[in-house]
Amino acid sequence: MTAAKKLLISRITSVNGLRAAARRMAACDPWLKLGLDSRACFRGLSAPGRETYGVFSGGEPAGHVTINMAGLLRGYIQVLFVAEAFRGQGVGEELMRFAEKEIFRSSPNVFLCVSSFNKGAIRFYTRLGYKRTGRLKDFLVAGWDELLMRKTTGPLKTFKPVK
Repeated sequence: MTAAKKLLISRITSVNGLRAAARRMAACDPWLKLGLDSRACFRGLSAPGRETYGVFSGGEPAGHVTINMAGLLRGYIQVLFVAEAFRGQGVGEELMRFAEKEIFRSSPNVFLCVSSFNKGAIRFYTRLGYKRTGRLKDFLVAGWDELLMRKTTGPLKTFKPVK
């Protein structure tokens, strides 16, 4: 990432903003390989309980992260997307730091799934301190598994939310 272009992260709440984010996702891997079109991506971004935050560089969309703070896996990162032109420039790390900060305020755990074929993403999440905790065999597409990963600050029972 060039020093001249500062990143701005803000919540995407408009339907048009979420549709645009879904179109960007659906146009590249891993979503292409999984056969997820822009409608499927939009359903994931706009489902109840989801919060999507876009990152912008010089006013241009560079990516987004979607978190889910409801349910058993409260603190689940549903989507991490970085536009191809911004990959390898620290945008993904910035989005992950942002998501982790949001999640760790009210949960000791951050969860995510990554497709077993997505070796670069697996290395990225491992480098950030995520540990593989499970495998969902043939979860989205036959022949590919989803790997459940977790980063934690401790057990849920003893966690004290930040006020």
